[in-house]
Amino acid sequence: MTQIDFENFLAEKPELAQGEPRVVMIQCVGSREPEHFYCSRTCCGEAVKNAITLKKLNPRAQVFVLYRDMRTYGLKEVYYKEARDLGVQFVRFTPEAKPEVSATDRGLEVTVLDQSLRLPLRLAADYLVLSAAIRPHPVSAEIAQVFKLPPDPDGFLMEAHMKLRPLDFASSGVFLGGLAHGPKYLEESLAQARGAAARALGVLSQEQMYVAGSVAQVDPQHCVACLTCVRTCPYGVPRMDEAEGVVYIDPAACQGCGNCASACPRKAIAVKHNLDDQFIAKIAAFSRQWPHVSLEAR
Repeated sequence: MTQIDFENFLAEKPELAQGEPRVVMIQCVGSREPEHFYCSRTCCGEAVKNAITLKKLNPRAQVFVLYRDMRTYGLKEVYYKEARDLGVQFVRFTPEAKPEVSATDRGLEVTVLDQSLRLPLRLAADYLVLSAAIRPHPVSAEIAQVFKLPPDPDGFLMEAHMKLRPLDFASSGVFLGGLAHGPKYLEESLAQARGAAARALGVLSQEQMYVAGSVAQVDPQHCVACLTCVRTCPYGVPRMDEAEGVVYIDPAACQGCGNCASACPRKAIAVKHNLDDQFIAKIAAFSRQWPHVSLEAR
């Protein structure tokens, strides 16, 4: 069973933990592998919590936690110490010598190479608990495609800036929280949810929204509807105006990145306050003020 199944098992059927049950927990099942390099973060804390719960229900229970690295984040390190004090046995293994599970006449048997003894241990298990990896939800990819949200290399959704805009996406009006962002504990998801709700309320509480003046504008006289801007815009703002036969850019949705203006082969798009003539005038003024300094050196 998984750690979540085992937690429910202890909560719903604590009487089955009586006697001297033998429980073996295997960490990093599906995490920190070549296909999924990331750590699922919650696995070690969940294993330690369940081990403590079982030991408090039945001190005679034998609990072995087979781990690569114990990562009880933050203040949860004290629970790791508590589990050790209660008699939970922690056995470290390496990726090259992973635990092996086999079925025998007496039940399950787990074989692991103890790094301290340098000898194989054979552990009989009444319950085998796997700390399964957290994976991105398949629907996240569909949501990201609809709202033009950027995923990270692991498939989770990525915020606009880790420090400056941790709850925002690059697309305005869409906010982030919970496991969609990546593996995290429940309290972290709740904190993010409160922050995302506050950011959304900041938008909803205003009668009018103001946008920056640097937005792209299409000259319909030069647009030939090649749709280069539609393919280039990372926010999906340009759209085809069927009635006019040209591309239209909504100024309220435009982020002013200028990708469409630089990609347009007809130069039919200009970003306000960032016109070619303005930049040429700046370069000319710079050259007059510092005639002996090259622009490349600056």
